[in-house]
Amino acid sequence: MADPELEAIRQRRMQELMAQRGGAANQLNPEQQNGQEEAKREADERRQMMLSQIVSSEARERIARIALVKPEKARGVEDVILRAAQMGQIVEKVSEERLISLLEQINTQTTKQTRVTIQRRRSVLEDDD
Repeated sequence: MADPELEAIRQRRMQELMAQRGGAANQLNPEQQNGQEEAKREADERRQMMLSQIVSSEARERIARIALVKPEKARGVEDVILRAAQMGQIVEKVSEERLISLLEQINTQTTKQTRVTIQRRRSVLEDDD
């Protein structure tokens, strides 16, 4: 799957979600909506261009696969990579191995403890003798 195709699918899905959620609550005139959408699209294009310069193609594919399952996690990983690049911490392109280690670090920081408690209901007719 090519990156432009994936981006087009993401854009369409985002527009569908915004239309469903926004509905009648979003009372902006069409020019303002078009302006906002255009600005958002340009920002996404700049973001993708920066990522393509920083991240190797294999790592971008992995991020795209993650985005299919957990878009918020993929966006967070992209944010971390972009911030590190802006601060000068990334000297060369991020390889898939480096991305995997970054994902592992993020997972250890954000894992939640799942706790399961089982409460058994006792029937009135049961004998405990």
